[in-house]
Amino acid sequence: MGWRAGLRRLAPVVVGLGLGLGFAARLAGQERLAAGLWIAPAILVAAEVAVDFAAGLLRGALGVDLIALLAIIGSILLGQNLAGVIIAGMVAGGAALEDYAGARARRELAALVGRTPTTAHRHTDGTIEDIPAGAVVIGDNLLVKPGEVVPVDGALGDAATLDESALTGEPLPVTRHAGDAVRSGVLNAGGPFSLRATATADASTYAAVIRLVAAAERERPPMARLADRWALGFLGVTLTVCIAAWLASGDPVRALAVLVVATPCPLILATPVALICGISRAAGRGVIVKGGGALERLARADIALFDKTGTLTAGTPSMTGLAALDGFSPAEVLRLAASLEQVSQHGVAEGIVTAGRAAGRLVTPVNVTETPGLGLSGLVGADQVMVGGARMFETAGIPLPQDGHVAARANGAEATAWVAVNGQPAGAITLTDAIRPDARPLIASLRNLGFRRLVMLSGDRPEPAARVGAELGLDAVYAALSPAEKIGRAREERAHGITMMIGDGINDAPALAAADIGIAMGARGAAAAAEAAEVVLMLDRLDRVAEAVSIARRTRFIALQSIVAGMGLSMLAMTVAAAGYLPPVAGALLQEAIDVAVILNALRALGGGGR
Repeated sequence: MGWRAGLRRLAPVVVGLGLGLGFAARLAGQERLAAGLWIAPAILVAAEVAVDFAAGLLRGALGVDLIALLAIIGSILLGQNLAGVIIAGMVAGGAALEDYAGARARRELAALVGRTPTTAHRHTDGTIEDIPAGAVVIGDNLLVKPGEVVPVDGALGDAATLDESALTGEPLPVTRHAGDAVRSGVLNAGGPFSLRATATADASTYAAVIRLVAAAERERPPMARLADRWALGFLGVTLTVCIAAWLASGDPVRALAVLVVATPCPLILATPVALICGISRAAGRGVIVKGGGALERLARADIALFDKTGTLTAGTPSMTGLAALDGFSPAEVLRLAASLEQVSQHGVAEGIVTAGRAAGRLVTPVNVTETPGLGLSGLVGADQVMVGGARMFETAGIPLPQDGHVAARANGAEATAWVAVNGQPAGAITLTDAIRPDARPLIASLRNLGFRRLVMLSGDRPEPAARVGAELGLDAVYAALSPAEKIGRAREERAHGITMMIGDGINDAPALAAADIGIAMGARGAAAAAEAAEVVLMLDRLDRVAEAVSIARRTRFIALQSIVAGMGLSMLAMTVAAAGYLPPVAGALLQEAIDVAVILNALRALGGGGR
């Protein structure tokens, strides 16, 4: 298809040169040369239109380009070469504009593959060697360094703290122990650990996610061009008037004049121009729309599907509660815990440290020992402080309260960090993945835009997912979903309307591809999500989702408005041509004037405001 794309880009230039040189030849009295200079580019464009028309017929689609094809061929056969090349110019220009509108189409799936883990560190004869991830074989002993993505599925040789949010949606880092299975695509959120490969890279989880994305994209039913949905009726009217004019007058040129003014350039031009403007307008607001088809689907969406972690919630745990036991003040418990957590690599540390710094000055701990999956201890000033889970306190022989307000608060929390001072339990800090402040305004905006159903598809546990769904007033919440299960739910929701999926993690990528339109939080999300989605938010702002929908709907309205107005003017011109008052060349020029009006109206999609 490369040569055809090049031909489409070259056609407007060839037509323009032919038209200009033809006029020069006519002024020089070289009528035959002028005719040849006009016929050649017209034939070039007609051939391209014929190929596209034939391809459409094979797909069962009858496009408006048939009228333009008949008009060009008729002009050449009847010696109306100037009219033919003018029509060819309109068609070539419309095709070029449509191609430009699609230039923002999604990048190849190969780009997604290129962002998978590419390197693994293998233990070999007492040394560590870097090898391609694709060279890992089952049984290899690997080292995974802090901050690295696990390259293959495997079994842990040591305890590890992992950020699995990209695969599961679980916002809090989890602790896995020696022998536990670990999937590729998760992030090492703690210290280095060893891993025994149980699958090759191609057979691992991340590669499976990529295959799910590709399969979902292949199964997405293609939507017809906006213009083509008007084609059949307009084509029938045009051919009826054309035949009637020929039969009534006996003059084929009059029939050609009808075809010329009926050339559906408002249909051909209005849509791509408006879509280009809409895409540009969205880009100016930090929203990348990957093509005109994506913008149209976004305009028609009325079912919104959301990931939870990182989309509706902050994606990182924050402190929500602090309870101190007798003999300790809440402020002192927070100061000591936050000071110690400054050196921790665990995911909950950030939330505790942030709260501690906001409350006062922290001190630097010394003699810190961190046990992956349990917690850490160290000296903060003159106090020996321990922060961790219940299992660490059990191991250390420090009893935790089983009742009372502190125990009740800890038991009802998503995550709890217990604090001990000098061997005595001092209090508990509770954490949760808080709802983003811009989530509620987004839900309200989508309701105002007429969305009929708002649904959460989350890989997180049912309890926190249900809490978020209830607080936001969503219509349905589905939790603990695997990537494959998210695809299934997305497909089920398509039975209710045009679906729009918003997500940011690797586990969202298949659902983003399976929905009618996918929106990725590109400013903070995973590469897989950005590749699978057709709309990417470059700013970490949920209000841009509703704004993108508004831009898309306004653009579609303007395109339809331009089409209807252009068709109405064309039908009026057809009536005049059928009566014999509009020759082909004059009709072609009149059609150009109509096109200019249509384009000027379509350009309104560049601006904001109402319709």
